[in-house]
Amino acid sequence: MADQAGRNVRDLRRSNRSLLLRHLYFHEHVSRQDLSRATGLSTASVSNVVAELIEAGVVVEAGAVESEGGRPRILLEVDASRFQVIGVDVGETHVRVERFDLALNELARADIPMTPGHYEPEVVVAAIAAGIAGVSDPSGAGTVAGAEILGVGIGVPGIVQAAPASLVHCQTIGWDAVPLEAMLREVTDLPLFVDNGATTMGQAEMWFGGGREAADTVFLLLGSGVGASVLAGGTPYRGASTSAGEWGHITAEIGGRHCRCGAKGCLEAYIGAESVIARYREAVGTPGHGPASDAADEEAALRRILEAAEQEAEGTEEEGTAEGTARTAPPEALAARTVLDDTALRIGVGIGNLINLFNPERVIIGGWAGLLLAPGLMPRIREAAREHSLHYPFSRTTIELGRLGPDAVARGAATLPVVRFLNSGGAPAGSASATAVRHRSG
Repeated sequence: MADQAGRNVRDLRRSNRSLLLRHLYFHEHVSRQDLSRATGLSTASVSNVVAELIEAGVVVEAGAVESEGGRPRILLEVDASRFQVIGVDVGETHVRVERFDLALNELARADIPMTPGHYEPEVVVAAIAAGIAGVSDPSGAGTVAGAEILGVGIGVPGIVQAAPASLVHCQTIGWDAVPLEAMLREVTDLPLFVDNGATTMGQAEMWFGGGREAADTVFLLLGSGVGASVLAGGTPYRGASTSAGEWGHITAEIGGRHCRCGAKGCLEAYIGAESVIARYREAVGTPGHGPASDAADEEAALRRILEAAEQEAEGTEEEGTAEGTARTAPPEALAARTVLDDTALRIGVGIGNLINLFNPERVIIGGWAGLLLAPGLMPRIREAAREHSLHYPFSRTTIELGRLGPDAVARGAATLPVVRFLNSGGAPAGSASATAVRHRSG
């Protein structure tokens, strides 16, 4: 009984520390009185917990403000400079590794290019290891300029089976239960956190971008492939086996194009960057030539398709001008416009299905290809979503672009060790309390 009572007291203390620390993290320059009002804890409890956090070096005093008829109120903030985190985006064209302070301000970056078609787990692990070495202390001491590195978050394509250790299933790159976390433990002693890349992007947008103050949101990641993260009540919906959100593999056309997953007609086979480029090549009848000839540089290829579509728009405008100046766009431009219009239609229809299924407040389009394609296609995307969803839920949904740019996956991955830090009440990464919280959170 005494043991149970002791555990209850420790759990309550950790819960109070976590509650106050989370509030301080998301609300800058808060006084003890503000904390008491916001959390419902007594002023005595707040004072005791704050004193512990200050003594631990997690929280610092950040000035004072005058109060009505009393002593100035001391303002508090989390010491973001004392702790750092690393975020990793495992993409199909590169592995991006970024180091951040605790407030998720970028401090260093390393990009390791990937060879298309060569996603062997050992190759990816080597790229991640090289990136971590490139942004951290070469001694491997777990600190940089005196700041403690709390851990490494890794966003990967595919399904992440979290327990008992992270296994990654990704049919599109040939991964079947790859023990990525165990493999990475051979190259780093830092705490590791692995999650789906669309989910990490969604978390970054929820914290710092387009998803703020929205509880029910769908985040769409359009890159070489396609993924999604569904947040219900501010929490990722993962499903029975953590595979929820594989929006790219819903069937868009029965018996349609071959998808990299092995099925036919998947949405990814039409709107992923790799598929958009392939469809353009087929349309112009020169698979090895034209704007998409540089297969290793999908971004450059996609930009050329967008530029070709602009030529088609210019040609259409000039057809109605004075006699003798009319011209038509070249076939490549017409093909580009046709493929992009079809892509916008399919994205919009897919979003309409999500609106009917999940009734989100917001649908946010991100990923490097999404941010490249969607700005010019957004009117047609919204129109198609409206045409293919129920009127009332569509009227309550906004469709927007992500605000954090193509780095959102790495930034979101870096939130994973931050979440562990906040949930543990600021406990050191190697402590028993931190380990217990990490295992419970998956």
